[in-house]
Amino acid sequence: MPRCAGIKRDGGRCATIVEPPQTHCYQHDPARAEERRRNASRAARSRPSRELVNIKQRLSDLADDVLEGRTDKGVAAVASQVLNVYLRAVSVELKVTEQRELIERLEALEEALEQRKGQRRYGY
Repeated sequence: MPRCAGIKRDGGRCATIVEPPQTHCYQHDPARAEERRRNASRAARSRPSRELVNIKQRLSDLADDVLEGRTDKGVAAVASQVLNVYLRAVSVELKVTEQRELIERLEALEEALEQRKGQRRYGY
């Protein structure tokens, strides 16, 4: 069975098996680069934003509970520390997702540039 003709980020050849007449897997198919970019962008925006809204609401509720005497200050302090750690984790996850998207876009641009150079070299 034929393997994908794509090259991975580490420089090695992709090992995904493809069905003829396909020559590339989903991750390396140049025709699907825009689709991958849109999907990554959509994913990056949806999940963390919902999580951020949830964390903000929990912190707000926690503050209200402390101010109204329903929650002990010590318990609230520990809970807010845990929520802040969670908030930092969500922030890091968002940055990683954004970096992946930028890397994919950069790779697509580099690939397009190489294709143009090849076309000019051979007079296409």
